[in-house]
Amino acid sequence: MKILLTGFEPFGGSSLNPSAMVVDALTSNPPPGIELIGVILPVIGVEAGDRVVELAESESPDAIILLGEATGRTGISIEQVAINLRDYRMTDNSGTCTTDEAVVEGAPDAYFATLPIMRLVDAIRAIGVPASRSLTAGAFLCNEISYRVLHANALAGRSIPAGFVHLPRVPEQCVETETPHASMALDQQIAAVRAILQALSG
Repeated sequence: MKILLTGFEPFGGSSLNPSAMVVDALTSNPPPGIELIGVILPVIGVEAGDRVVELAESESPDAIILLGEATGRTGISIEQVAINLRDYRMTDNSGTCTTDEAVVEGAPDAYFATLPIMRLVDAIRAIGVPASRSLTAGAFLCNEISYRVLHANALAGRSIPAGFVHLPRVPEQCVETETPHASMALDQQIAAVRAILQALSG
């Protein structure tokens, strides 16, 4: 089974991004029977969306898992919905801050992820890692690339599992700021995403 797995480069003043760390770890040691296409995306609005849509078309994966960081979350969050809205609360890595714009003009207001969400949540919980379904991916790049992929798949008639997974910060990031916040050890995050990949391929 071929799976496209993406993460993001660091942003927002942090020197790390757990999604990139997880992608790097799993690409170098994928689960048996899985051809893993691991890619780190830029934290730059349209550029990230264009890149992931291009990969979905050129690589023809059997499934697409998009990873990103969510400050403050205490477990793995699998996103149910992507909305057609760009409304950044911070600048992206190009210095752009977009407010109240559509991700794709004239496209549907939202798409549901095509992942078997609760089955994946159960697979993560089965290895002792906290996980849940989430109903909001925000309106920054995590939501944007999820919407772009789901929209592109719908237009192309690709009925493959695809969606977004939010990861907590790693403990190392918490010492970069004066305000304590939630984190999860990197090995747990790697194990959780490995469980997702195995559940999809099983």
